[in-house]
Amino acid sequence: MDTIDIDKLGSLSPFELQAYLISAASGKGKQLMLNAGRGNPNFLATLPRHGFFLLGKFALDEAERSFSYMPEGVGGMPEREGIEERFEIFVYHNRQKRGVRFLRNCVSYVRDHLGLSAGDFIHEMTQGILGCMYPMPDRMLTLSEKIVAAYIRREIVGDAQSFCGTFDMFAVEGGTAAISYLFATLKENRLLVPGDAIGIGMPIFTPYLEIPELADFQLREVAVNATPENNWQYCPQELDKLLDPAVKAFFLVNPSNPPSVKISDEGLKQIASIVAKRPDLLILTDDVYGTFADDFRSLFAICPENSILVYSFSKYFGATGWRLGVIATHENCVMDKMIAKLPEKTLKELDTRYASITTDPRHLKFIDRLVADSRTVALNHTAGLSTPAQVQMVLFSLFSLMDEEQTYKRAMKRIIRRRRAALYADLPVAPPTDANDVEYYHLMDMEVIGRQMYEPEFIAWLLKRLKPNEFLFALAEKANVVLLPSSGFGGPAHPSARVSLANLKEVDYIRIGKAFRCLLDGYHEEWKTHKPV
Repeated sequence: MDTIDIDKLGSLSPFELQAYLISAASGKGKQLMLNAGRGNPNFLATLPRHGFFLLGKFALDEAERSFSYMPEGVGGMPEREGIEERFEIFVYHNRQKRGVRFLRNCVSYVRDHLGLSAGDFIHEMTQGILGCMYPMPDRMLTLSEKIVAAYIRREIVGDAQSFCGTFDMFAVEGGTAAISYLFATLKENRLLVPGDAIGIGMPIFTPYLEIPELADFQLREVAVNATPENNWQYCPQELDKLLDPAVKAFFLVNPSNPPSVKISDEGLKQIASIVAKRPDLLILTDDVYGTFADDFRSLFAICPENSILVYSFSKYFGATGWRLGVIATHENCVMDKMIAKLPEKTLKELDTRYASITTDPRHLKFIDRLVADSRTVALNHTAGLSTPAQVQMVLFSLFSLMDEEQTYKRAMKRIIRRRRAALYADLPVAPPTDANDVEYYHLMDMEVIGRQMYEPEFIAWLLKRLKPNEFLFALAEKANVVLLPSSGFGGPAHPSARVSLANLKEVDYIRIGKAFRCLLDGYHEEWKTHKPV
């Protein structure tokens, strides 16, 4: 720790600070480093991947039906005519292979439950997995959008009676691309301009804190704080900040990151009442962890016309390397209405911006502006997520839709909940209980845990004794454990750490809990040695 200036590192993003923590933890004896920093899960959905790779074999067979007379390994485009029958023959000849029943069930579900053409579906998937055509439509493949929309409707919208109508989706390169694209298009279309205030639901995934401050945007952040004293819920006084007409938008992650707590029904109702009074309030809700929650309800379901939904397939399906995500907006979204009300001078500037892609820029939807802006407008004709990635997204969606008993979801919840229990196995305190806690991440707060183990005088001394992030470097150096600071996510400034419950083995979390306790015990011994008699 002597070679690291902890004070200078205080301004770094938690994900950049992690590199220094890893360095501090590396090469310290023979003990394996435990990195519970990033939330990359070590579990993944295998059946839809079996289906993906088997579908790739069928697609290659289809491609090789054309140009088969050429010995150089040349194939052609899959033909729509007769593809359903050829698929049935393929299924029969591969009936012993893992994943073939899944593919057959996908076709049946699409045809019998969603009412889509089985032949069109097989052809779209076959052509898509080969990656032999530009994405068309560029926003999302036609049947793929309908299928993924069915998944989003079940997992994110649910049976919310407040949601009427349909929504549009843009398939993107994960949640990170969604965030980048949205900030850019909100700026380009003057829905957010330099100097505007935006509410930020704190704590939050750090890019939502860092991007508004960039010179590109120059937005003023208004913290809407969820606090540990309120079980990480937004209290009414904090949400009332959104009643200020100067606050143009509210950006949040639900369930939150890092507390991993979903917004309570009371909180959702208050936000809905605020939107009723503020029909111009934009909401960006990032719901990547929603599928780990019990009885999840999104703001996209509660305030659909005002909300922009960001959803990533990365965590639930173990697909961070795939970069799969969607942006969804309601067919009657308030963004379109706000653009239509912009001053004529601004509308003419936007007409010029989008003139190369439409003869009627005034009626270009916000979500289609997102697509164009993602490729700097001029490259709109080559926009869109890669088609093989869209195929995998569709197979993930169908895998979940067909799992009516939700056995996969229950397994995912069981994994992370057992890991949290393991985290406390060697601590003389019980883990906190909260029906709204999703538990993908867990905050280990030295003050909260310490108050249950030691004298109040010791805790007061400890909070003064520790510099920001000092205890994280102590954990890294002494126990080879890497955690991230919760303060870097807009959380409280006192010593607490985000533990990802997704990326290590259950036994590893026992070791992390033990290391946390040993560190506290060490500070306690130091206090007993130096305290006044």
